[in-house]
Amino acid sequence: MNAWTRDEASRQRLGGVAALYLALALLVAMPYFLLVVDYPGATTAAEKVAMVVGHYPSMYAMYVATYMVFGIALALLALVLHGRLRSGAPFLGQLVTAAGLLWAVALVMSGMVFTYGMTAIVALARTDAAQAVIAWRAIEPVALAVGGAGGEFLGGLWALLLGWWALRGGDLPKALGALGVLVGVVGLASVVPPLHDAAIAFGLLQIGWFGWLGVFLLTTRANVAVSAPATARLA
Repeated sequence: MNAWTRDEASRQRLGGVAALYLALALLVAMPYFLLVVDYPGATTAAEKVAMVVGHYPSMYAMYVATYMVFGIALALLALVLHGRLRSGAPFLGQLVTAAGLLWAVALVMSGMVFTYGMTAIVALARTDAAQAVIAWRAIEPVALAVGGAGGEFLGGLWALLLGWWALRGGDLPKALGALGVLVGVVGLASVVPPLHDAAIAFGLLQIGWFGWLGVFLLTTRANVAVSAPATARLA
């Protein structure tokens, strides 16, 4: 087993923490949006605006945590994993990292559109409720599209590529790779209009996948050398 420097071991632990955050964020977000607020249950723009106005503080915080911070944690995880991906199949590793970073950027952008859009809508609704509804009809589709509501293409692609890399002999458990492939296939399937609801299964599977990945990255530190020889550090 290759010896890692202290910095490399710290980065792996940081990646493990990021992966566990992603699992926890999904675990909190799914029941919040589906049960507490039931945003998908709102059928008209007027109902959605009323929901945004009525739950503004908690929805704002949730979009920050589960889109913006989630995206940053995802980018961190993708960059940490890049160190493992460089071995064996470097081009495939580059594709995996690129897909992960693209997904991270899209999620942060979606969260920014949602949070700013909600703030503007809440202010507008105080003076012109009808105009707030019209504005939300324009804002919401953009935020949802960037965030993957039309299908988890980027998230599914990243999970599929990472799982495939692990199955090809990458430095991750093959069982974790197989789960990643399953997550990716389900995510990509949600792009097909009749299968949009597969995005819910994609999110549920991700909770277990991110949790497992986080535990793996944290526990493998026991097999990492605390320091490397000076010649290795200079190489």
